[in-house]
Amino acid sequence: MSLNKVEICGVDTASLPVLSHEAMRELLERAHAGDMDARRELIQGNLRLVLSVLQRFHNRGENVDDLFQVGCIGLMKGVDNFDLTMNVRLSTYCVPMIIGEIRRYLRDNNPIRVSRSLRDTAYKALKARDALSARNNTDPTLAEVAREMGVPEEDVVFALEAIQDPISFSDPVYQDGSDAIYVADQIRDNRVSEDEWVRDLSIKNAIDHLAKREQRIIRQRFFMGKTQMEVAEEIGISQAQVSRLEKAALKQMQKYI
Repeated sequence: MSLNKVEICGVDTASLPVLSHEAMRELLERAHAGDMDARRELIQGNLRLVLSVLQRFHNRGENVDDLFQVGCIGLMKGVDNFDLTMNVRLSTYCVPMIIGEIRRYLRDNNPIRVSRSLRDTAYKALKARDALSARNNTDPTLAEVAREMGVPEEDVVFALEAIQDPISFSDPVYQDGSDAIYVADQIRDNRVSEDEWVRDLSIKNAIDHLAKREQRIIRQRFFMGKTQMEVAEEIGISQAQVSRLEKAALKQMQKYI
């Protein structure tokens, strides 16, 4: 996702207006009184806020136009629900609304389908975690979140794991300026033993000692699963010749295995 583009969803981001605090206050009062023009001007004057939030999601691989539209929904909800009696700026109130809307979109469009009840449990767990963190000024444990919600701890763990974004084997997990370490580099395949690895190397070495035609026959017969007749037609010799060359090649390979 690139935020270097000048136009997003048909909006020229380079010419977006910037409202003063006084102008924003006046527009808020008019918008809450039902003035739709004031509401439209207020939203237009805060679109830069959406752009700044999008920077947090630049590595998700999502279409920037889609995220911008979703962020605008969060902005509109913030404008409509803002309490003028609160001693906070509109931007301070709207940023969490924009972030929440984008996160909800990303979770609901996760390529791994998660049931609605599981997502609801996860969202409640996140809200409970934020509430406990604000109340105690420390990150709560999963057990504390579960007690706050009144549900078993394993339900919280399962729900939070279900909404995690999937990762790719090619995602880097560490890089110190040289070659990166990827997820695939840290995965062990227990299906392949050391003996099988040594055997495979021996077979490769044995095949390398064959003539080119014999190598081709062995690879097509035992690695590609072709019949002797199919190999004969492809190489342009008889099936009997393929059989004879195959037996001779296998006998020679035994010297190196």
